[in-house]
Amino acid sequence: MADSLVIVESPAKAKTIGKYLGSKYIVKASMGHVRDLPKSQIGVEVENDFNPKYITIRGKGSVLKELKDASKKVKKVYLAADPDREGEAIAWHLAHALELDESQSLRVVFNEITKTAVKDAFKTPRKINMDLVNAQQARRILDRLVGYKISPLLWKKVKKGLSAGRVQSVAVKIILDRENEISAFVPEEYWTITAKLAVKGSSFEAKFTQLNGEKKELSSQEDVNEVLAAIKDASFTVGEVKERERQRHPSPPFTTSSLQQEAARKLGFRAAKTMSVAQQLYEGVELGKEGTVGLITYMRTDSTRISGTAQDEAKEYITEKYGEPFVPESPRQYSKKAANAQDAHEAIRPTSVLRDPESVKPYMSRDQLRLYKLIWERFVASQMASAVLDTLSVDISAGTAVFRATGSKVRFPGFMKVYVEGNDDGTTEEDKYLPELHTGDQLDKQDIEPKQHFTQPPPRYTEARLVRTLEELGIGRPSTYAPTLETIQKRGYVAIEDKKFVPTELGELVIEQMEQFFPEILNVEFTANMEEDLDHVEEGSEDWVKVLSEFYKSFEKRLEVAEEEMKEIEIEDEVSDEICEKCGKPLVYKLGRFGKFLACSGFPDCRNTKPIVKDIGVTCPKCKEGHVVERRSKKGRIFFGCDRYPECDFVSWDKPSPKPCPNCSSLMVEKKSKQGVKLQCTSCDYSEMVEEQDEASEM
Repeated sequence: MADSLVIVESPAKAKTIGKYLGSKYIVKASMGHVRDLPKSQIGVEVENDFNPKYITIRGKGSVLKELKDASKKVKKVYLAADPDREGEAIAWHLAHALELDESQSLRVVFNEITKTAVKDAFKTPRKINMDLVNAQQARRILDRLVGYKISPLLWKKVKKGLSAGRVQSVAVKIILDRENEISAFVPEEYWTITAKLAVKGSSFEAKFTQLNGEKKELSSQEDVNEVLAAIKDASFTVGEVKERERQRHPSPPFTTSSLQQEAARKLGFRAAKTMSVAQQLYEGVELGKEGTVGLITYMRTDSTRISGTAQDEAKEYITEKYGEPFVPESPRQYSKKAANAQDAHEAIRPTSVLRDPESVKPYMSRDQLRLYKLIWERFVASQMASAVLDTLSVDISAGTAVFRATGSKVRFPGFMKVYVEGNDDGTTEEDKYLPELHTGDQLDKQDIEPKQHFTQPPPRYTEARLVRTLEELGIGRPSTYAPTLETIQKRGYVAIEDKKFVPTELGELVIEQMEQFFPEILNVEFTANMEEDLDHVEEGSEDWVKVLSEFYKSFEKRLEVAEEEMKEIEIEDEVSDEICEKCGKPLVYKLGRFGKFLACSGFPDCRNTKPIVKDIGVTCPKCKEGHVVERRSKKGRIFFGCDRYPECDFVSWDKPSPKPCPNCSSLMVEKKSKQGVKLQCTSCDYSEMVEEQDEASEM
């Protein structure tokens, strides 16, 4: 007969923990929060020390009744929500709703859902930590005050359905500021001269660097002509050769933000998807005879710290799998990534390094396996020896000009045997190799290639770049990144184009009003300081009511001014050239979560909508009559299809090329690889690289 009730957030977590604890425990799920502020009103008594008025969340009445009934049949109730502020708040709300004695040790926390960790946690239950609860409560009330005070103003003055929030407004402003930078950017011309050289049959490239003993920038065709004249009849001779050893160190194990960034780069995951799949791995996966096992530690963390037990297991695994040379002299410890890092939990790591991706592959979905493999490899690599590279820098004389060739080769792979961190363009760093070169070697000149370039504006933000920027600025915390990115898209403040954020007209208008009347909400430093204040509440060194009071003093005054001075703005829809085929009225451009679409101007009488299609200049390879157009799936993914659909059902995820295959004349499509974009024939093995335009510069 069970004598204890354990309450967790989700059924999956309940199932896993229930198997570990045995028949003396009943494990039930609260399905997240059971109480919250009411949706229909602000729910905060500002004059009464910001006292919140919590109510049972609609639909949770039956859940609460089931939990109450179960709690009356047992001697002890344990609250085992997630080990963070949100989880602590859920535990506190449950204690209130179930009328539990908060002076008792009701709270159980574990950073990983494994049999050992769970059983150990139940040996040392503790009281609910009210500092954690108050930090969550202060954030919730703060966001409620901002949202429920500013949003009605925006509804009245700009458009119904809008909202404002501390973190989301700053995120939109960051995106808008970048767009303004791009618009104001003036490209500057520059040139490069590449010499294609060879020695003993081995080819390599060298870049022009100096003329007449001085470094020379090539900013015009005239500069290039001067260099070309200087090397016209010159022989290419190897001058100074510099060799040195360089060590490359592994990246630390994942935090929430670095996991979201790397999953975006390497797997193409949105932040919300990364967190959803990570939650599944944390809560448990059925591994055949082994049963349900939590495969990773808690995924909301800003710490890169690793437990000694996990390090010992990793060392043993690396020694056995790769050998002693791949183990560092001492276990690697990584310091806090940022001054504002809470370091409350370990980094994200596999609960056991012995469960390598191959061994769990049969039991996992494709997305689960890909994310687990990423986490497993990153952790293992983080505990391995550094890679050793031999780098070579060679100056090559050609008359009065100097060219430079650089390259490197891996002497000892170290951690690179397992994992190499990706770049924002989704690739990993690759080494360029040079043939053996010695001072005085005469080189064969194969070609001289001058090339004109123009400086590029800073790139728009991808999800990965934006998460990194928010983290660097101290905006938000691990649990807020994914929901923030989702919210700004749902509200129509930004759209996604080519996997990058673009501000909408609506977003610009809202930020314009916010900048005029609520500048502190958009002030990065102010928002970061507010996050620090909430951290101090969590640490017990700051009173949550005091934090809210100090914020509200100036906020209340700004609200009064905005009520009086904010002007009404009418957003008119842009009319297209197309006519609605259902009612004959003009179609107008509307903005959805995944960009613009066409809708009837007769709404709500006529609800006709249609996507905006982009002709890519390719005749349909199937029907030979239609044109291939760019479309978007319901989930926002770009694909290509015939404009005669449904008469012709040609469809392709890869962009078709107007160039037919030179071997068999079949359709070729664009494929992205580490080397760049290549054209791949859909019928035979033919492929060729496509010369891309200069990549946009990094942030």
